[in-house]
Amino acid sequence: MAHIDIFKGDAFSAMALGEAIRVIPNQWGLIGGMGLFTAKSIRGTKFSVEMKNGVIQLVQSSERGTPLGGQRRGKRDMVDFRTERFGLTSRITADDIDNIRAFGSETELKQAGDEVLDRQEDMRGSIDITREYLRAGALQGKVLDADGSEIADLFDKFGITRKSVDFVLGTGTTDLAGKCRQVTRHIKTNLLGDVSAGVMALIHPDFTDKLMGHADFKERYKYFQNTNGGDPLRDDTSDGFSFGGITWKEYLAEASVPQEDGTFVTREFIPQAEAVFFPMGTRQTFRQFNGSADYVGMANLPGEEFYSMLEVKSRYVDVEAMMQTLPIMTRPAVSVRGFTSN
Repeated sequence: MAHIDIFKGDAFSAMALGEAIRVIPNQWGLIGGMGLFTAKSIRGTKFSVEMKNGVIQLVQSSERGTPLGGQRRGKRDMVDFRTERFGLTSRITADDIDNIRAFGSETELKQAGDEVLDRQEDMRGSIDITREYLRAGALQGKVLDADGSEIADLFDKFGITRKSVDFVLGTGTTDLAGKCRQVTRHIKTNLLGDVSAGVMALIHPDFTDKLMGHADFKERYKYFQNTNGGDPLRDDTSDGFSFGGITWKEYLAEASVPQEDGTFVTREFIPQAEAVFFPMGTRQTFRQFNGSADYVGMANLPGEEFYSMLEVKSRYVDVEAMMQTLPIMTRPAVSVRGFTSN
């Protein structure tokens, strides 16, 4: 029983494994690297967002000594949400560590630890890309599951209709700067007290090609940008480029989803030929709620970004990795959809 006993030591406790999977370098992708979503721990799996629609009004002048006018009161609403569990398991059998077994030696413990770490690293990559996918959905107002089903419709939750701007990129006479102003004005208006360091667009490659091929876009970069560099028509734009008061970045994120028949379906994180616009540098708009793990001993504990556990059986050990999470926008009106009708 030496093989199984080593997995019952402190080195393989849930806390130690959870710390280990957080140490593995993350692969969050572009949205994760932006630091948009502030992590917030909750106890359990459910949470509510209290919305108070603050009212700002013009104040009429009045004679000194007369009664002051009354301030309209904002309306309070509670919006309920639930985090979801996303997890994987990987099985370690005796054959995976048996070749270097040395009774009473620490080498067996080391080999077992290396094997667990390898499995965690593989699963961490899948969990990271899933978190990125969920965040991409939240930026667009709908958090979707891997199969495309809806987890949370933020526009429906907050009673908001999403703003969409048709850039009409198939017509050379379209005023693209005017379209950009529609986007930036709408976002600034709907920040509702939050701050912003500017507007960003994540764009599907097809949208990129249509935008850069547009006559108005080419004309605006014909002289000014060519004299000082930074021309997206000539230079590498992987770090983004500025146009119309917006920072534009092409977003190539996609991931495969396993099907029941053993095949895979590729899911793009942004719909084909579309763009999503949102504010950068906010303080309260983007949140990643992390709930308690689906383990009895961790019920109602403050949520963490990642969890890992071993399920020990007589003939194998299952390494598990999971997150209990939901990213949301508390101001979904700041998400603007960009598309082209022709």
